[in-house]
Amino acid sequence: MNNLNDITFVNADTNNVKTEVINLYEKVSGRTLAKGDPVRLFLESVADELAQLRSKLNYTGKMNLLAYAKGDFLDHLGVLVDTTRIPASAATTTLKVTLSAVQPSAVIIPVGTRVTTEDKTMFFATDRVLTIVAGQTEGTVSATCTDVGVSGNGYVPGQLMMIVDPVAYVDSIVNITTSAGGASTENDDAYRERIHEAPESFSCAGPAGAYEFWAKTASSLIVDVKVISPEPGHVNIYPLLADGEIPGDEILADVNEVCNDSKIRPLTDLVTVVAPTAISYDIELTYHIASDDAEQAGTIQAKVAEAVNDYVNWQRAKLGRDLDPSKLYQLIVAAGACKVTVTSPVMTSVDNTAVAVASDSRTVTYGGVADD
Repeated sequence: MNNLNDITFVNADTNNVKTEVINLYEKVSGRTLAKGDPVRLFLESVADELAQLRSKLNYTGKMNLLAYAKGDFLDHLGVLVDTTRIPASAATTTLKVTLSAVQPSAVIIPVGTRVTTEDKTMFFATDRVLTIVAGQTEGTVSATCTDVGVSGNGYVPGQLMMIVDPVAYVDSIVNITTSAGGASTENDDAYRERIHEAPESFSCAGPAGAYEFWAKTASSLIVDVKVISPEPGHVNIYPLLADGEIPGDEILADVNEVCNDSKIRPLTDLVTVVAPTAISYDIELTYHIASDDAEQAGTIQAKVAEAVNDYVNWQRAKLGRDLDPSKLYQLIVAAGACKVTVTSPVMTSVDNTAVAVASDSRTVTYGGVADD
């Protein structure tokens, strides 16, 4: 990126903009503007605003380029290559907990038990519950600084020894490793470099997401793909077509051809393309319309019918989407109905390799007008 030429989208030099504006005015008006002419002064003030606007245009354009982007703009570019900014992290260390004497029963040191330095400037809290069993007097547990960033780094063994949250029978808690790992949020330059290098980590296939990508290139009809590895070295690909349609042999063969290409499939993978399973369900429900909405009954009935269709389409749009009657209830209420009773479908888990498809059995009963 250091070898790239600088980019300027528009000329934002104030003097150039003023010259352009004044020359244009003189050309259109047919008069020459003296330096003290009020019109000239006005046009120069307008030119200043235009120059600022052009500067903003340059800035906006550059924020879409990796070499210039920063802050949130850079974060959005990182999403394009599935690379997120590394957040700030807290330092960690290992603490040794010592009891005052052997106890007849286990001693529990709760998660979040804190220790600090002698001057109480930095605090560390245990990451998990530590149990010192009967007959033992000590144990170790990891702890994390309560402040994120580099400030928690570098506390050598023995510096963290003041107990903030006393625990019965505990005589001492002290760090036995130097605290480390605290870091600030990744800066723009480091993040920019990782984004630039991200394509190096791309695989022709292998990861589930790569197989999903290549499978979808086989046909524009494919709207969803699930990739399962039932055992090491074996990959099963399940494509789903639009409107929940199960792909036939032709589509399966096309996907198989694409995903088994020698430039896409890792040599050690055995790829099989399989049709998803269709899980059939019926729709049976009753709804009413509030008495206050009685005059709109016809319109609401039509909206309810549309809501049922929306639910059917939503349910079959993705593989592994559980049968969810609450979604159907939500859509019907949003359409204007009240006192909705959904008898079918019932909440049902759907496997990732299956899709829920409504049967022809749909009973949508209008129960009449009802009081709220």
